[in-house]
Amino acid sequence: MINEVLPRKAAVWVFVTFACAYFLSTLLRAITATLSPTFTIEFGLEAKDLGLLAGGYFLGFAATQLPMGHWLDQRGPKTVVMSFLGVAVLGCLAFAWSTSFGGLLLARVLIGVGVSACLMAPLTGYRRWLVVSNQQRANSWMLMTGSMGMLASTLPVQWLLPVIGWRWIFVGLAFLLVLSIWLMRWQVPEWRTNPSVVEEKQDSPTSAWHDIWSSYGQVWRTPYFRSLVPLGFFSYGGLIAMQTLWAGPWMIKVAGYTPLQAATGLFWVNVSMLVTFWLWGLITPRLYARGFTANQLMTYGVPVNFCVQLLIILSGEQAGALPWTLFCITSSFVALSQPAVGMAFPTALAGRALSAYNLVLFLGVFVVQWGFGLMVDAFKWKGMIESQSFQAAMSVYLACCVVSYFYFLKHKSDSR
Repeated sequence: MINEVLPRKAAVWVFVTFACAYFLSTLLRAITATLSPTFTIEFGLEAKDLGLLAGGYFLGFAATQLPMGHWLDQRGPKTVVMSFLGVAVLGCLAFAWSTSFGGLLLARVLIGVGVSACLMAPLTGYRRWLVVSNQQRANSWMLMTGSMGMLASTLPVQWLLPVIGWRWIFVGLAFLLVLSIWLMRWQVPEWRTNPSVVEEKQDSPTSAWHDIWSSYGQVWRTPYFRSLVPLGFFSYGGLIAMQTLWAGPWMIKVAGYTPLQAATGLFWVNVSMLVTFWLWGLITPRLYARGFTANQLMTYGVPVNFCVQLLIILSGEQAGALPWTLFCITSSFVALSQPAVGMAFPTALAGRALSAYNLVLFLGVFVVQWGFGLMVDAFKWKGMIESQSFQAAMSVYLACCVVSYFYFLKHKSDSR
């Protein structure tokens, strides 16, 4: 492997460059929570439609993860991210011009495809460009940057909405993505491979796909990776699903908030997540130095989140912004699993391992977002009032999280 640990100044610029792209990707991820009342009125959406629209981003995101991990290991973060962000630009413009639910959904999938490398690419690069002690910190601060993007998707978007409309907001985001591509071309180093590394074979598409799938065999066969799959799917995926969509409708439909009050609540939820990930970035190197592992922190921390979920379910209409803030903060323990996966594999496999785990996460987001909406509509069809249907759907989600946690306890490796 080539050792390319970057000098401090260069490493800071690389972090800032990737952080700008990730900021925009999470803004696009979470914006549907703020715009959900607008889309519901303008396009006549039901809960299941809203869940599918928000989940379209994650469907597109998940679809690229396995080939993307292969490309990251071979071609490097810079080439992959710049290529993908071009697709995101087209997706934003297509979303701005859409006149039907089908058009919005297809554009949303395109956006998901386009920003799908914005976190995995820097995490792959950090395995080579940063010393080991700084990799957990860089991951936590990337997630902090993501919280800033989600923060920008709340009140700022709500304020801009009556001024320029949601369509021009997406045109502006397309322009910012173009600027991000330019910054990446300027600041991110090229990816060098050892001369002994065999480049991609110029074979048939079928052979190329076979090579990609085969390269993931070692990742999927690793017991530690498999122990985290259910937890990542439900708990980590569910955190993103709730934060980027269902926390907002809960505040409106169950707690009785106005759209502006819900946007304000989401603003403070995302402020809390920004601070949480900033603190994780500060304390994780110290915790690891004292012998704490990601497994131990998740083992003790995740059950606290279950208590908060139960509080939300039982509180019903009293569960406003504060309980949802606590939900997101206590869910942050599962975020430690992502860099732990990357560090559990050799550097040559880091991109594929991270992308495989990201596939699990974002399939979880898609399933939870759409499935939660389907359950809300199904419980309403069974005769429940809307607030009760939200509580029932949340109860099913909690049960899935608890089962995944006990699976993790049974199969985890204490060495991580």
